[in-house]
Amino acid sequence: MRAVTAVPGRSGTVGVEEVPEPVEQDGAVLVRGRLIGVCGTDREIADGVYGEPPAGEPKLIIGHEGLGEVIEAPAGSGFAAGDLVVGIVRRPDPVPCPACAEDQWDMCRNNRFAERGIVRRHGYASEHWRVEPEFALPIPPRLGELGVLLEPTSVLAKAWDQVDRISQRAFFLGGRAMVTGAGPIGLLACLLGVQRGYEVHVVDLVTGGPKRDLVEALGAHYHAGDAADVEAEVEVVLECTGLGAVGRSAASRLVNGGIMSLTGIMNLDPQLDTDATTMNRNAVLRNLVLFGTVNAGRRHWWQAVEALEAADPEWLRAMITRRVPLTTFADALGRQPGDIKVIVDLIA
Repeated sequence: MRAVTAVPGRSGTVGVEEVPEPVEQDGAVLVRGRLIGVCGTDREIADGVYGEPPAGEPKLIIGHEGLGEVIEAPAGSGFAAGDLVVGIVRRPDPVPCPACAEDQWDMCRNNRFAERGIVRRHGYASEHWRVEPEFALPIPPRLGELGVLLEPTSVLAKAWDQVDRISQRAFFLGGRAMVTGAGPIGLLACLLGVQRGYEVHVVDLVTGGPKRDLVEALGAHYHAGDAADVEAEVEVVLECTGLGAVGRSAASRLVNGGIMSLTGIMNLDPQLDTDATTMNRNAVLRNLVLFGTVNAGRRHWWQAVEALEAADPEWLRAMITRRVPLTTFADALGRQPGDIKVIVDLIA
């Protein structure tokens, strides 16, 4: 079968090649891969800055935003041939740590977890893949191929879930939110915020086009430029760019008692990009909460299913701006003007 592979740590090694069929120990549910979403993590693996192959293997099958169709599944698994399915990305560590032992592997304490298509486990960018029934989610017929958006949505479901929980610590109005960045993660953050009843303000550098249209179609407010210039005080900031200066500007719009979630990871060499003393003073005197979030737990995946089901399918389709066949997978890694979400068709 064909799959997209890379040698982690070596730039320029991503390519489509013939690989053996997946072994049954990877999961009892056999799936025909249909679509793969491409994100910044895939580009980092392609650039050789991230990723780890399974033990004893030189290459990694990449792809963690996978959608497929069940070929065969054991009786009692909850799945049948023809079902559309998405595989959860993270697997608990083998020890397990206290978090993984409580089925909260997104909060793994010892970093020995595995992630499909990222570290220590092959991903979903292949014509066939297997998955354990307990790590698979059925895609409702209403969503169909839009289920390929489930993984990134789960990341934002987790961010908002934590905001919801933290907001219960004291008085919290929960009226306004700001999202920095109008890429796929930022747009999904906006969607989930609107679904929660927030007045959402999205800040991006692009002055117009499909990003603005998608934000405004949700009834949210789009701002091109610096977050500090937005004339709105907000209870929540979801920072989705990974840029320190953008995060600082957005934080300046937080009310006392506000909450800021960091979902973006800076791709530059680590540098001190803030005045820690000022940050400390502001956080203490204004009762601010700042937290980072990555990956998603099981409940967040189900929350993501509910969020996508409740969304306008035409709005979701408009997020997918380019569809690339498997044979030219490398084209999906390059950014083109107007790109929002790029997906790869594994059967084209």
